[in-house]
Amino acid sequence: MPKEHIKHWQIGDVQVTRLVEVNAHQDPFTMLSTECEPDMAKHYPWLMPNFATPQGIMKISFQAFALKTPEKTIIVDTCIGEGRVREFEIFTHMQSDYLEDLAAAGYDPDAADVVLCTHLHFDHVGWNTREQNGRWVPTFPNARYLFSKREYRHWEKVRKDGDAHGHFDHFVDAIDPVVEAGLVDLIDDAHQVCKEVSLFPTPGHTPGHVSVLIRSRGQEAVITGDLMHHPIQLIRPDLPVNADTDKVQGAATRREFCERFANRDVTVIGTHFCEPTAGRIVSDKTNWRLVWD
Repeated sequence: MPKEHIKHWQIGDVQVTRLVEVNAHQDPFTMLSTECEPDMAKHYPWLMPNFATPQGIMKISFQAFALKTPEKTIIVDTCIGEGRVREFEIFTHMQSDYLEDLAAAGYDPDAADVVLCTHLHFDHVGWNTREQNGRWVPTFPNARYLFSKREYRHWEKVRKDGDAHGHFDHFVDAIDPVVEAGLVDLIDDAHQVCKEVSLFPTPGHTPGHVSVLIRSRGQEAVITGDLMHHPIQLIRPDLPVNADTDKVQGAATRREFCERFANRDVTVIGTHFCEPTAGRIVSDKTNWRLVWD
């Protein structure tokens, strides 16, 4: 991935860095929700060309973030990872520049204090580990890995029950090794990571999904995680999302999120939003839209 995909935001004393692993992947909007038309963006011209093709097809990115606060280096989600077998062919045996990009952005994996995962889907935990001599070992060996207690216990139960719809290869190579290394702290969904960074519950996509709130020197930002995947969900927060474990709760969470952060000077960083990735939520007719500089 070209280094121009590394991007920084400064929120008071906190540097937020974007690392892109898969850029502007195209899929019909039916991938997001069965209630979408494949080319649904054609009804909303402001989504093009940043978030949709000229034909109205969805564009999303798979990316991760790193934070430098005055006292902590924090990794937020860790993308897909390379050399893995995954449910979807596009993500299987990927090659990734994640570690090179992390270094180019000024982050040393050995110096990370915290790794926090907004939830435990495969595309948010991959670089929790890396392969070394045929084994999966922690990428951030000196960090505490923070998982929602509710989230971890949910997936452990699904895994134990042998749910046919559960795909757990990523637990074996990206989650189990850091648990076995004693690096994991199971936390409440509302959690203060450090003075400037906290987590708050945004359930629906998964039971213990959390988002990341950054506050410093009167400035504020939030990293969404997967409470939404695309800006079209600001226009239609009610859309039931195929990948949500609780579709009703997911829709309610999106609406609550928009009501909380709309029309405020808050930088909303969309975990799957393509360039520019971040903007402000503003009221627009019956719902909302994203604006950016």
